[in-house]
Amino acid sequence: MRQATFELIPPLAPDGMPWIPAGPGKWFRPLRFTAEGWSELIRLEPGSSVRMHRHTGEMHAINLAGTREIFSTGERVGPGDYVYEPAGTVEEWGAIGDEPCVVHVKVTGSIEYLGQNGQVIESVNAETRRARYLAWCREHGVRPAEQITG
Repeated sequence: MRQATFELIPPLAPDGMPWIPAGPGKWFRPLRFTAEGWSELIRLEPGSSVRMHRHTGEMHAINLAGTREIFSTGERVGPGDYVYEPAGTVEEWGAIGDEPCVVHVKVTGSIEYLGQNGQVIESVNAETRRARYLAWCREHGVRPAEQITG
């Protein structure tokens, strides 16, 4: 039987990584960038939110700490809960409760942030997110993790 060969990527210790600012009360820790998308941890302080956006690809999310509310449905997502969002999902959500909300997300495609009339006002994809991470590392004298950038 023939064995598959692949390159083993060393483990990454996210707890030792800095949180990178991504907006008021919002930070991210990148975990991996690929041609198809990216994986990261998102941290929101209580009362902070992720503004209205649309996914062009699918997204998988697991809450690791805290609670978030999907504003359009009123659903509450707590620690250990998993949410799948197919391409085309439009949503806005925020951290509720007394502790920060930390979510692991795996995103494919782009995230399009929408204005009041539904127009795209910003688009984020693996390339733009990677560029933001690398720029932050340069600004702060931090060596980028090879496991993240490939």
